[in-house]
Amino acid sequence: MHVGVVGPGKVGSALLNQLRGAAPRLRRDFNLELSLRGVSDSRHMWLDCDDDALNARQHGAQTWRPVELDEFAAYVAGDGSHVAILADCSASDRVADHYAGWLGAGIHVVTPNKRAASGPLERWRQIGAAAEASGAHLYYEGTVGAGLPVVQTLRDMIDTGDELTAVEGMLSGTLAWLFNRFDGSVPFSALVREAHAMGYTEPDPRDDLSGMDVARKVVILAREAGLALSLEDVAVRSLIPAELAEASREAFMDQLALMDAPMATLLADARSAGGVLRHVARLDGGRASVGVQVVEADHAFAHSKLTDNVLRFATRRYCDNALVVQGPGAGPEVTAAAVFTDLLRVAGAMGVKRCAC
Repeated sequence: MHVGVVGPGKVGSALLNQLRGAAPRLRRDFNLELSLRGVSDSRHMWLDCDDDALNARQHGAQTWRPVELDEFAAYVAGDGSHVAILADCSASDRVADHYAGWLGAGIHVVTPNKRAASGPLERWRQIGAAAEASGAHLYYEGTVGAGLPVVQTLRDMIDTGDELTAVEGMLSGTLAWLFNRFDGSVPFSALVREAHAMGYTEPDPRDDLSGMDVARKVVILAREAGLALSLEDVAVRSLIPAELAEASREAFMDQLALMDAPMATLLADARSAGGVLRHVARLDGGRASVGVQVVEADHAFAHSKLTDNVLRFATRRYCDNALVVQGPGAGPEVTAAAVFTDLLRVAGAMGVKRCAC
């Protein structure tokens, strides 16, 4: 299988390490050879024809060319005699714009990039039509819940005839971690900086703090359930002060302390009500909302740990007792593992099986 990785940042680098570490076992147990044909960031692409040490180097090859994504994809695909997979570990709309073309050419795509599945409906329909026409697979488990089996769980329920009636959950590992840690002992801005340094946040933390990253996840789940929901349909309550909403990322990080006073007020209000702050998303009957709210101290969300995501699926089958998926919902390693799992899902769909020897 020919593999190309787009976006060698924290998640992409973790994926490359996981691919290298698992290669001997996959070769031995499944007769599966994963050939890393190239790596691309927003400006450069490294191809193994330029540097035959690409697969051995910890941080990729040393010889690069200016990036041209369709050229990169064509190189990964080669002459078409091998299964070709592109792992998009970016958070880029520009990369998502290429999905329909790649899938139409028979190149499989696996990704934690939420921009495609939550972006413009027309583009999403074009992506689906391209995949259906060519038979290429698009998997995006890592878009919701990092390494948790969220998308596939919902897909399995829908495919077997169940109907989603509502979703309630904490869909941001970043915000779960922040509100689990936020007790007033340190400013909220200090916690944001710490989460960013650990790779828990999106490259621009405002994607998390604005609630838009969670809104994208709600849209993805809604579309998976057959609802034609778009981002503008989600009622989102942002945590970002208005004066920082349009600032550059650098200026925003420099002025994070502007968040501290309003967040301290929210914390005081929650305590006076005898509850705790949690960031909660809801999808019910086509209506979707995202924002911080006070939950009672005995609520299940109040007892989440660290970066836990908690999702409660209410369906026609799971009507009396919701199906719950819970576990770590942030971090490069678990997100990369979801992408790796999707890659192996493509391999399984193409007929790869464990060796009998």
